[in-house]
Parts: sequence; structure tokens; C-alpha cells
Amino acid sequence: MERRCRRCLLEEFDEAEYIRTLKAHIESTPQRERTPEDVYTRRLETCKNCDFLEAGTCMACGCYVELRAASRRGRCPYKKW
Repeated sequence: MERRCRRCLLEEFDEAEYIRTLKAHIESTPQRERTPEDVYTRRLETCKNCDFLEAGTCMACGCYVELRAASRRGRCPYKKW
């Protein structure tokens, strides 16, 4: 079954609010659970070159890539990182 976000339509999407919420969530995550900054940057670079990335979402698994990349426990579903 294909997973889709059902909380908003793209025409209703407030990009600035999304970015603020995303950053606040990452910053509120305890440091011990966060990925080191250099690893986080490499993970995002890998995602930016992946065909499954669309509007900040991994279309392979449905995650928000910045959130998954920021977590030490986060893993790419295709084992790219």
C-alpha cells in the first residue's frame, strides 16, 4: 500500500511554517539522539541526489528526509546511508 501525507494539499502548504516546524523539531531533539552535523549534511546530500526525493519527502518510505537524517537511528530504506 502506498503511503501519502493526508494532512494538507500542496496548494495549502505553507513552506515557511514547514521549515520553522522542522527546525524546531530537530533543535528540540536531545543531542544524544541527533546525528553529528557533518553526517547530517552528507545524508542530505545523498538524498538530494536520489530519484525518490520529492518536496522534502522520501517517496520510497514516506519520511521527511531532514527529520530522518537528523536522527542517529535514522536509516535510508535503500541503505544509501
